[in-house]
Amino acid sequence: MAVKPIRLFGDPVLRTPAEPVKDFDKELRQLVKDLTDTMIDAPGAGLAAPQLGVGLRVFTYYVDDRLGHVVNPTLDLSDEQETDDEGCLSLPGLAFPTPRSLGVVAKGFNMHGEPITLEGTHLLARCVQHETDHLDGIIFIDRMDPEQRKAAMKAIREAEWFGEPAPVVKESPHRTLGKAI
Repeated sequence: MAVKPIRLFGDPVLRTPAEPVKDFDKELRQLVKDLTDTMIDAPGAGLAAPQLGVGLRVFTYYVDDRLGHVVNPTLDLSDEQETDDEGCLSLPGLAFPTPRSLGVVAKGFNMHGEPITLEGTHLLARCVQHETDHLDGIIFIDRMDPEQRKAAMKAIREAEWFGEPAPVVKESPHRTLGKAI
């Protein structure tokens, strides 16, 4: 099992847009395994690469016994909206009513570079939108109206984990040839 530490709210990597995946290689397959193992261990419905400190456009999901991943997703959202409680592994223990599109069609690739399409409604649609937001440097509280966001920020500041230092990222002394993950 390759369970990794999840970055918490306040870590700059969560606000940095991720880069598209260009190499569908062994490192990408390992990243998908790490994301999956960490998501299941947490447990969570989804996990995006930036939450592990990796700035690539990849996320995993596990909703209604559907386990999978999407690389370089693009979304087509339904016009119909719903508001429901939403949480995040980077904001542990907190959930807030958040508006989202009721349905989604996500197109992207699997870890082998093969095209995939993922369609979902309700929780799966919410998960796909939430994780894709992470890839764009957006956190779900950004989707709330200003009054709700203010209340959410108060709860975040009062959370036991808030203000924990971001993990120290050490630079490898070894040449990575531009393929470090």
